[in-house]
Amino acid sequence: MQIITSHAEFEQYLGKELGISSWHTITQEQINKFADATLDHQWIHVDEERAQNEGPFKATIAHGYLTLSLIPYLWKEIVDIQNLKMEINYGIESLRFAQAVTVNSKVRLKAKLASIINLRGVTKVNMAIEMEIEDQKKPAFSGEVVFLYHFVN
Repeated sequence: MQIITSHAEFEQYLGKELGISSWHTITQEQINKFADATLDHQWIHVDEERAQNEGPFKATIAHGYLTLSLIPYLWKEIVDIQNLKMEINYGIESLRFAQAVTVNSKVRLKAKLASIINLRGVTKVNMAIEMEIEDQKKPAFSGEVVFLYHFVN
């Protein structure tokens, strides 16, 4: 895990891979709770029997937005940003879903610092990310996420 305490320290990683998180297993319970939270109960996510018998993946799949929602959690396993007043999830750019994540699959996040800018004392970073699926060639998704960091001076 990298520890970063300032804009200058962050800049040293420009164009470099920051790391890879540990594996996280997507369970049916997590999928069901996400369905409840988002009101998205499409059968491909929550009906295990129908998904097995009728679905193209022969199992339920995680919501695409569920896999996206894991970014902050898995990101914190890669980098510990310290000395902050505040951090903000600012945006997502050029994201593409490449493959469905079936229930009980393991996923992990890989991150590389694509760009960094000092906006009048606020550090804006674009992280090139990829969510890998264990034993799969294609990732669940890839793209860039944007974070704002307000470091304590």
